[in-house]
Amino acid sequence: MLVTTTHLEQTSPGQLEAGARPLPAGSRVERVEAVTPEFSKFLYRSVGSGWNWADRLALTRARWQELLDTPGSETWVLTDGGAPAGYVELLGRPEAAGTAVEIMYFGLFPEAIGRGLGAGLLTEGLRQAWQLSVRWRGFAPVHRVWVHTCSLDGPAALANYRARGMTVFKTEVQDLEPQDASRGLWPEP
Repeated sequence: MLVTTTHLEQTSPGQLEAGARPLPAGSRVERVEAVTPEFSKFLYRSVGSGWNWADRLALTRARWQELLDTPGSETWVLTDGGAPAGYVELLGRPEAAGTAVEIMYFGLFPEAIGRGLGAGLLTEGLRQAWQLSVRWRGFAPVHRVWVHTCSLDGPAALANYRARGMTVFKTEVQDLEPQDASRGLWPEP
């Protein structure tokens, strides 16, 4: 199957277009300070099971914990009415020019899609990405925030990234066999 992967970035916090409508009352985005592998996997599967996210499913608990414990790794959760509705996972890495922050994972739970929550979540995720070095001792100021999305992701993903002021810096088309995430969060009846 031909899969198009699009890489997008911002190179200045001034590029953030926050013109999205604000999150509705009762919704908020908060950092999970001590995220556990179990909660992280719950978020990952809840968001990604419909989009063939499978790259982390084979990881051991210890390896998952190691990823979460990586300096510069942060998980930000969107709650709506007190229940998780989506998340953003960030990872800051040092580069010669400063800190680059990758949006490792971003998305909404299936029941939250189409309610205007994705723009607010991404806006807050980008704001927090630009401030990551303030929260991590020894990290240089952030000079770049980037993400990649592919044609297997949600149909609004690319448009949402662009609407928040991210610009394409690379596109690639590959013949790939998508990984099987059909097990999803819940077994089929």
